[in-house]
Amino acid sequence: MFKTRMTELLGIKYPIMQGGMQNVARPELAAAVSRAGGLGTTNVSMFPDLDEFRSALKKIKSLTDNPFAINISLLPDIPLGDKVRSYIKIAAEEGVKALETAGANPAEYVPDIKASEMIWIHKAPSFKHAVKAQALGADFITAAGFEVGGHPGRDQIGSIVLTNKAANHLNTPVLAAGGFADGNSLAAALSLGAAGIVMGTRFLAAKECYIHQNFKDWILNATENDTLLCQKSINNMFRAANNGAAVKCLEMEAQGATLAELMTVIAGKRQLEAYDTGDIDGGIFAVGNAIGLINDIKTVQEIMDDIITVAHQALSRVRDMEQS
Repeated sequence: MFKTRMTELLGIKYPIMQGGMQNVARPELAAAVSRAGGLGTTNVSMFPDLDEFRSALKKIKSLTDNPFAINISLLPDIPLGDKVRSYIKIAAEEGVKALETAGANPAEYVPDIKASEMIWIHKAPSFKHAVKAQALGADFITAAGFEVGGHPGRDQIGSIVLTNKAANHLNTPVLAAGGFADGNSLAAALSLGAAGIVMGTRFLAAKECYIHQNFKDWILNATENDTLLCQKSINNMFRAANNGAAVKCLEMEAQGATLAELMTVIAGKRQLEAYDTGDIDGGIFAVGNAIGLINDIKTVQEIMDDIITVAHQALSRVRDMEQS
């Protein structure tokens, strides 16, 4: 058992949060993480219809009585305004414990977040963004290192340095993200001063994750070197699996492709189709460098139990090294 500010404030057993995982964080996966003692998360982007969003929250609540969170990714060039406020309002009405924001500056939504009384977590890809989030009143700050799948920070600062600096220079409790996928990772994050970790890539290889088995098998056969960074030309840098879609995206960017042209490769619709059909090269597959640490496919409960067991072992090893 670990007792941290994360477990205490969120009312969870283990200091582990599931990442936002766009197009993957369905209710079944989120509920499984929460049932296993962590903080499950679902992503509002999967539910453009507000009634569907409310139904998804009710589905999670039917599968677990434990706390869970929602993720709202704010896109800098796409104002969502009242739609975001509606998501926040519905989540509060349904008793959601926490809300995570990521992407663009969330300042305009802070009054709504605070009024909702949900615990607010903000994902920061750099120390300067973490400082801003603290000033805005975030309850937790996720220090998202360069190893993360999806959108890493432009500063390209790794998780160890970013977590270390944020955890030891901020008053707000920090969660570590980017490359955390096992018990050794959790022990390292706690040793750096973090209150817990955020994992996305590890849960892709969970039995409860709906994606086609081909994608899970790809992870098992991949190494930490099998990701690439694409979408830089549209100021939306993205870490993804080194597959056909990502390579095609890079080739098109090198040729000066427009956003509209790139969307024929990177669109979420293509990603969803690939997840269903098992076409590994059919769409962009968001994974982090943590793929190099994943060697099996287990249930969420087994993953969580393994992480906690190994984390205790890792910390015991360190204590055994101390000289009396």
